[in-house]
Amino acid sequence: MNQPAHKPPAAALSATVGEVITLPPVTVRRRTPQWRKFCLSFFQRLVPAVLGMGLLVVAWQIAALNSKGFPTPLSTLESAITLFSDPFYNAGPNDQGIGWNVLASLQRVAVGFGLAAMVGIPAGFLIGRFTFLARMFNPIISLLRPVSPLAWLPIGLLLFQKAEPASSWTIFICSIWPMVINTAEGVKRIPDDYLNVARVLKLSEWTVMRKILFPAVLPAVLTGVRLSIGIAWLVIVAAEMLTGGLGIGFWIWNEWNNLNVENILIAIVIIGVVGLLLEQALMLLARRFSWEK
Repeated sequence: MNQPAHKPPAAALSATVGEVITLPPVTVRRRTPQWRKFCLSFFQRLVPAVLGMGLLVVAWQIAALNSKGFPTPLSTLESAITLFSDPFYNAGPNDQGIGWNVLASLQRVAVGFGLAAMVGIPAGFLIGRFTFLARMFNPIISLLRPVSPLAWLPIGLLLFQKAEPASSWTIFICSIWPMVINTAEGVKRIPDDYLNVARVLKLSEWTVMRKILFPAVLPAVLTGVRLSIGIAWLVIVAAEMLTGGLGIGFWIWNEWNNLNVENILIAIVIIGVVGLLLEQALMLLARRFSWEK
């Protein structure tokens, strides 16, 4: 005979059915639209920059009011409008627009910096790869790297007997050291496992350089290149002041002789903008090849 199923008491059943469970309130977070995030980030970067530039202009105005002959921001702006109305005029060898002078300086920087890259990056690979070469050249690098750029200019004039190669020589000898040092340090920091695998596979030295060392060291190489381009652009202005000819450095010295202080201030801004653009371009290139996420 089948036993009847056990049933809970009626009081317990009614308590279970009538019980109300209160859940904690759930906060729903609304996602911020992408355009709002972009605007917020943009203004967070823009407002401090505008305040900084405003502070610089105020300090400039105060200096102009308290110094005889120092131009005000307004007078410098008027001179800049006149100067950039025709930046590529040509009225003779010693009277050309600011555009031609900047291009001439960039050309010298390209020559000197290019030669420094062609020599410095392979030299850094060899110094970082072979201990004997590192011990041979590290004292020379430590001795020559702190030398002032202007100290190298007379050596260039003596070697080449002309101002044009001497300027490129000065850029070359001053901008080569960051590339050599950063490349060598990057090679030294490569994990030993990479080189052990190369030894097991019996790879040639050229293959090790091309397939293992270069991809691993590329971020360090680009860091050295970025530092070198800043040094090269810094050196060319001082070198051109002494060698003369067409270039932004000689243009500044010529404007000083003509007592055009407004144009000197404009040239300082141009030098800063060009240097900033060169460095930012190389920083973007360095981020493109960086392995850090």
